[in-house]
Amino acid sequence: MQTLGGKWIAVAIATASITVVCATTFHVMGINKVQTLRLATGSSSGEYYAFAQAIAQVTQTHYPKLRIEVVESSGSGQNMTDVNEGTVELAMVQSDTPTQRNVQAIASLYPEIYHFIAANKSKITNLKAIRGQRIAIMPEGSGSHNLFWPLIAHYGLTSEDITALPMPAVEAYAALESDRVDALFQVIGLGNEAIGNLLRSGKSKLVPIQQIHSLQLSQPYLETVTIPQGAYDGGQPIPDTNLPAVSVSALLIANKNVEPAVVQSITKVLYEHRSELIAINPRTARIQHPEASRNLGFPLHDGASSYHNKDKPSFLIEYAEPIGLLVSVGVLLASSLWQLRQWLLNRQKDRADMYNLEILKLIEAVKQSRRVEELEELQKQLLKIFKQVVIDLDEDRISPESFQSFTFPFEVALSSIRHQELLLTNSLIRR
Repeated sequence: MQTLGGKWIAVAIATASITVVCATTFHVMGINKVQTLRLATGSSSGEYYAFAQAIAQVTQTHYPKLRIEVVESSGSGQNMTDVNEGTVELAMVQSDTPTQRNVQAIASLYPEIYHFIAANKSKITNLKAIRGQRIAIMPEGSGSHNLFWPLIAHYGLTSEDITALPMPAVEAYAALESDRVDALFQVIGLGNEAIGNLLRSGKSKLVPIQQIHSLQLSQPYLETVTIPQGAYDGGQPIPDTNLPAVSVSALLIANKNVEPAVVQSITKVLYEHRSELIAINPRTARIQHPEASRNLGFPLHDGASSYHNKDKPSFLIEYAEPIGLLVSVGVLLASSLWQLRQWLLNRQKDRADMYNLEILKLIEAVKQSRRVEELEELQKQLLKIFKQVVIDLDEDRISPESFQSFTFPFEVALSSIRHQELLLTNSLIRR
């Protein structure tokens, strides 16, 4: 019976492979002229812009006739309007942004976490304590700006209770550093380098977002998350404990009139060329599983749907009997497969833990280094470790979740090298 089952598995795999090859061939043939799509993001110094550049670069590598022009913009609200009106074909927006008639989704990319950062001098320990304070918020039209007001409304605060100062992110960081504001609010991906530099200065701290479940009653698009201890510095650590927070998702959207073949190509890049995206921008490792893009609250673009449905075999009805046999065999093998899966997961975790330990040893070596040459060698070792981790991720020797946990100590190590190099350089100048 198992031999027969194996035969039918081979038939199924062969048929599916032929189907996929044919579909891919027609798909590629569908893009038969050079096309340029505009992808609206945010500030050129922000995460959206860098994330979109990685998508554009890898897309053109695999689809030379498909060019994505990354466009700077004022934020999610404007991006949604521009896609709806056809001013741009694609955009990145936050999941709370009200959708419009001509807009459809391509994918859920990664979680963006609420960051409320207060000056240590301000003695702000929770959001209710911001009454009467100067708060830097992101510019009007940005997703962060729009999310700030319903957040403080939950704590009984209005615009009259605070001095809200809209400004670009870079200016907000500088204002907090120079005591021109008491706190700032920004919705951004976890581990952002600029946020990390701000917190490591020692002049400010993260404020927890409390009453999360009651926040979700009025803002159901919010997701419960945790900013883990040491996310921005494992040595101090920053934060010094796990902090409760909330997040929204960063989405990739398109005008509904963009050709399905084009959107299917972009969707394929997101899910099947991760290692290339990660090599350009490590944050692309957070691109969520395709299943997370199927229930976004508004329709998927036909091209994205085609990608998700491409593996649905049309031979199900024709081969109903052998498939039934396979199901029977599968029930018998379920226990063994489950044990094998657990073994593989444990193996992936052990491998990721090994890399994290190597990074921690390297951080300790950075602290002990006294010569710039030593730091250069340590940086080479760090990049060598990163390269091997990316290879292991692509070859499924570590899981995406383990890779995400690795990116934090990696960024801490890189920052430590830069900081130590600066100290040594200044010391040599003083001599």
